Amino acid sequence: MPKNSFTFKQFTIDQDRCAMKVCTDACILGASTEVMDVNRILDIGTGTGLLSLMLAQRTNAQIDAVEIDEDAYRQALMNVQVSKFSEKIEVHHQRIQDFTSTETYDLIISNPPFYQQSLKSPDAKANKALHAVELTFDDLIDSVLRLLSIDGKFVVLLPPFEIEKLIRIAQKKGLYLSKKMSIHHDESKPIFRVIAIFLTQKISDLEERTLVIHKEDSKTYSNEFRDLLKDYYLIF
Repeated sequence: MPKNSFTFKQFTIDQDRCAMKVCTDACILGASTEVMDVNRILDIGTGTGLLSLMLAQRTNAQIDAVEIDEDAYRQALMNVQVSKFSEKIEVHHQRIQDFTSTETYDLIISNPPFYQQSLKSPDAKANKALHAVELTFDDLIDSVLRLLSIDGKFVVLLPPFEIEKLIRIAQKKGLYLSKKMSIHHDESKPIFRVIAIFLTQKISDLEERTLVIHKEDSKTYSNEFRDLLKDYYLIF
């Protein structure tokens, strides 16, 4: 059973009102996303506010966090307000399809709903968080292209099957894969999540890497995972 709160080194995430709880793959997304020379960040589907707070810890960029679910919005707003990063982050309660900005973003990040056509849960809040009920991949890419700067990057976390679908949709619309990180629980397990980085311009060589969370015993964290999360996790 997920805890109602999760404490990091520099902030705490309360999550009792959110369907999407703090999870390891989202933490990897937040910790691995590069923020050098980034001045404006957009977090699509912020949920608890986790990604915005993780990025705020490492950058002075201004961050807009957008969330459609009212309970999640209020929870993210509170998590941001009680943190020491509150001046960097503004939380917005609306659909990303309706969100507008006077300036474009250097970085857009998202851990979006990823089940496109699969059987839904009887829990409406879980459906909104996990299934593309309110945000299809087409809607997501259209919103990114509308809000991303010409030299900006879009970073997204999805399961392997869904990331391939998103890559095809993005390429047709003019957003191109530049980097991909495959995540395994351990070396004996298949890929369960992929982090992909997209640009508005085509590149000649795709950069690929792999991250393994656990060592062979499936219990001990790998050195690479420890290095990645050492500035966030209390246990490191």
